[in-house]
Amino acid sequence: MISDNDLSAIAIIGGAVIGAGALFATTWLNHYAQERARLIAQSMARREQLYEEFIDEASRLYSDALTNELGDLSKLVRIYAALSKMRLSAPGRVLTRADEIMTRLLELYRTPKTGFDLSQGLPKLQDMDLLRAFSDACRDDLHQAARESHKKSSRTIINPEDLISRAR
Repeated sequence: MISDNDLSAIAIIGGAVIGAGALFATTWLNHYAQERARLIAQSMARREQLYEEFIDEASRLYSDALTNELGDLSKLVRIYAALSKMRLSAPGRVLTRADEIMTRLLELYRTPKTGFDLSQGLPKLQDMDLLRAFSDACRDDLHQAARESHKKSSRTIINPEDLISRAR
């Protein structure tokens, strides 16, 4: 038969093992959640950088296409490279908008350059804003990624007292 002293010792050892196990599990899970959040933040920063690179190059080409003909296809290399990089991680909506910009740029390069006739007044802003839909899609993508990241990280962080109370 087990004496009261032996039972107390077993309970103490059992409690210590459960407490140590809970602490280990909590530490590991919290580290895992933090690492995952760091990787998601890195991915978002990389996508944002790619979006900015595409916007910068599209803006430069847009300005050029308004006043010049294409002439040299090498002008398009940088924007196609940026688009190809985006294809690795950007969602379909962003890529669709980027393809629309590419089509519009090529159309602009093909149109005859007659100069700007401002006698009819200034063009409407929405007609001139080639990048608006793309920028909106990029912003939505980054906001959604941030929301998903927050949901995942808030579910993973564990309070050690919760584990200990569940073990009892």
